[in-house]
Amino acid sequence: MQLKTTTEIEQVDQASKPAIFTERIDIIDIVRGVALLGILILNIPYFSMEEYFKEPWSQDLGSPNFWVNAINTVFFEGKMRALFSMVFGAGIVLFTTNKEKAGRSATWLFYKRMIWLTLFGLAHAHLVLWIGDILYYYGLIGMLAFLFRKMKPKYLAMGVPIVAVIGFVANTLFFQNVRGEYLEYKAVMELQESGVELGEKELAAIDAWEETRKEMLPNQEEVKAHTALMKGSYAAVASHIRPKAWDGQTKYLIFSIWDMLALMLLGIALYKWGFLTMKWTRAQYIKTIWIGYGLGLPLVLFQFIFNTIHFPNVEAGIRYIETHSILWVDLIYDFQRILIMMAHVALIIVLYQKGFLAWLMNGLRAVGQLAFTNYIMHSIICTLIFFGYGLNQYAEWEYYQLYYLVLGIWVLQLIISPIWLRHFLFGPLEWVWRCLTYGKVQPFVREKQLLKS
Repeated sequence: MQLKTTTEIEQVDQASKPAIFTERIDIIDIVRGVALLGILILNIPYFSMEEYFKEPWSQDLGSPNFWVNAINTVFFEGKMRALFSMVFGAGIVLFTTNKEKAGRSATWLFYKRMIWLTLFGLAHAHLVLWIGDILYYYGLIGMLAFLFRKMKPKYLAMGVPIVAVIGFVANTLFFQNVRGEYLEYKAVMELQESGVELGEKELAAIDAWEETRKEMLPNQEEVKAHTALMKGSYAAVASHIRPKAWDGQTKYLIFSIWDMLALMLLGIALYKWGFLTMKWTRAQYIKTIWIGYGLGLPLVLFQFIFNTIHFPNVEAGIRYIETHSILWVDLIYDFQRILIMMAHVALIIVLYQKGFLAWLMNGLRAVGQLAFTNYIMHSIICTLIFFGYGLNQYAEWEYYQLYYLVLGIWVLQLIISPIWLRHFLFGPLEWVWRCLTYGKVQPFVREKQLLKS
């Protein structure tokens, strides 16, 4: 008797589906790969540079740092995170659809998957020591997005502008609270300078602002102390990273939910509409490119120039908030990044359909298929290069020099990911996650020969 290997079963499964199905999976993996590599562009400064790293060159048009940052801000900042969240939302549908069509409930299986992802995120933040972990948030927010997966696409897509407004209002209230604390503190300082004896209320106002300032606007002495910790032992780095990561995962969680949830719901809508499955005509994708870049680029350029003029450093930012209670320019952010993100995806799809850069597309597909493993690999490589318990390069590089390392990591992952998938069905972390989700050991090695018994 001959037993079919996992490879044969996989081939039979694919053969039983329309060819376009495989293409849809391919293009989603490619987009995920672009998002995964693109996220490193924005993450790497926070692995490697001290607070306020932009201040020395934020308005220096002669500095390569300025122009690298400008390109990153215009084309990647916010867009890659949006792209990754959108693809994650589409993945919810991919995970559940076939199971539910077969009459099986996917609910408990999906929630197990998200619970494990949340735990992976906690380990990533508190053991690997990456303050910018997204796995924890995706695990929790994915459970919410799952509840909306059967909603009509038009209602799912409406979540983006609604959440953009809600987010703007929430951030404005937070900003006004911080601004209020600062103005109270300033008024108390003026009283003290005039010789007035301070009471409990005034002293409380000083303490409130000082607590907020230490958390959000450390002074130069505190920055030096933080840098020394990051260049210290594992325990020293952890003492700086863990409290900040935990605050993000608890105290500030409410501010993170809405943005990621809206983008996941948008991903579900775009999957159902056929945008992510190449069901649109090429003319529609090209139109999306023109609209996305045509509207998005002027908006992001305006926002970048505005922030460069008004917020070159902390002192200028504080002076600005003294006279402005609402940062209206922030309304632009969500709209420009969604427009540009959609244009990015449409451009990738058009290039894929035309058969351009086939070697790169193959590499991106593999990177996207191993996104979990490659994402953690980013953190391991960067922490071991920059943190004190590794090569201790923290605060040693120029901003623009970081992108030589980014390019090197990209090349590495674009080469090794396809090679890995020739021999294995999943990345190592994808496999562990799958085993934990299904509660049993899953196939891993991509067998080449028939097993006989």
